[in-house]
Amino acid sequence: MSNIWIVSPILFQLASAVTLLFFWSNTKIQKTLSILLSLINLGIVVTLFTLVYQNGIQVTQAGNWQAPFGITFVADAFGITMVLLTAIAGFAVSIFSSGTMSEARLKFGFFPMLHFLLMGLQGAFLTGDIFNLYVWFEVIIISSFVLITMGGKKAQLEGAIKYVALNLLASVFFLIGIAFLYGLTGSLNMADLAISVKNIDNRGLVHVTASLFLVAFGIKSAVFPLYFWLPASYHTPPPAVAAIFGGLLTKVGVYAMVRTFTLIFVGDEFLGIILSVMAALTILSGGLGALTHEHLGKIFGYLIICHIGFMMAGLGMMTEIAIAGTIFYLVHDIMVKTNIFMVSGLILKINGTQNIKELGGMYKSYPLLSLLMAIPMFSLVGIPPLSGFWAKLFFIQGGLEAKEYVLVGFVILGSFLTLWVIAKVWAEVFWKPGKDLPKKAIGTYFHQLGIKEKGVIIFPIFLLSLISLYIGFGAEQIIVLSKQIASELVNPSLYIETVLGQKTLNP
Repeated sequence: MSNIWIVSPILFQLASAVTLLFFWSNTKIQKTLSILLSLINLGIVVTLFTLVYQNGIQVTQAGNWQAPFGITFVADAFGITMVLLTAIAGFAVSIFSSGTMSEARLKFGFFPMLHFLLMGLQGAFLTGDIFNLYVWFEVIIISSFVLITMGGKKAQLEGAIKYVALNLLASVFFLIGIAFLYGLTGSLNMADLAISVKNIDNRGLVHVTASLFLVAFGIKSAVFPLYFWLPASYHTPPPAVAAIFGGLLTKVGVYAMVRTFTLIFVGDEFLGIILSVMAALTILSGGLGALTHEHLGKIFGYLIICHIGFMMAGLGMMTEIAIAGTIFYLVHDIMVKTNIFMVSGLILKINGTQNIKELGGMYKSYPLLSLLMAIPMFSLVGIPPLSGFWAKLFFIQGGLEAKEYVLVGFVILGSFLTLWVIAKVWAEVFWKPGKDLPKKAIGTYFHQLGIKEKGVIIFPIFLLSLISLYIGFGAEQIIVLSKQIASELVNPSLYIETVLGQKTLNP
């Protein structure tokens, strides 16, 4: 099989977005095409995932320029797993948005921009060049800015300004860091940088460069104290947009951080301390922020921050078992966060509000639907044996091995804060009597839909809930994959040798 498969998901998403532009005014065709194209993309990605899993790391050099001089695309276990998760989330959101997005927003080009966004995400996960990672980040920012402002409501525009301002600031830090790296090494290929950066004598400049990348990726990941843009913006767009944002946008920052600090900037003890401190404060600030809000979008936005702290904790511990926990948590979190924002969108369609004080009686009125919604909510908590439970065991084991007892304590604290928040949401939205609660006019929307239309909204929630259950109950297979990825990240010699096409010393 040709290595053209490595870039096929990117090219297919580009072709999908362009194709959908030809049906700008026909939203019915756009809906059908987007779902069909997302399903085909998922098939392509599954094929590529199987190829990588069976045959190891796959590399292609654009224009046949040998690395490190040309543009390299790499499909290793980590990158292709992230692409697979993106394809699954994109497929689910394509279905959900076809049942929940208004015709007016669809006519502004929602589906083409969704596929441009997915193209940027897949490109970021497959690139082997640090500058092209920056380019894909810019594609993501442009696409997401269009999606977050689509509709032009005041809250959306206010949230979009905060979102784009902070992310453009992150891009500035990222670009400066790239300039430093190029000045120090004369290379932008990540595999080549892994060798070159290790051999630089001026470690002070290396630390400064690493700090620039930490700030850039920290803003994009929404870690403490750089997270304020996220809860101010993620609750403002429609639920379908919030779902793809909550599930994937912050995770591309986590991916970049894990990739960079396990491949290029390795073994910096001071950096490890900074990562651990930021992780602890991110867990605390996110958990406490979720407790103090009553809007579901803001609550789930702060839980994104809290759980980014878990992944940062695994990276800060810098042990193979802790990094395996970060990978497992990424797999779990992308599925659950995408689903949880779709759940909040379904609650909005049924009740006309996302304020938990104005909600209630959901379990009495919709018992089966409530049980379906309970799956992503309690997977988020990590109640055993649901998907969030297993990664935390890795964090605790890795923390104990690294003697990071304080960080282990914060992971446990974050788990209790999440349990408290979800229990509060469940009690207010599902258990509390809702007989006399005020309903807005939009609340009648869901009740007027036919079975087919309701199924379009419910099916993607059901699909991602099934995947979450598989991650939890079939954890052994996810653990094997997570350990394989962690092993490749901690020992990147095979990655470097495959990309550069030569034997190298273990960096």
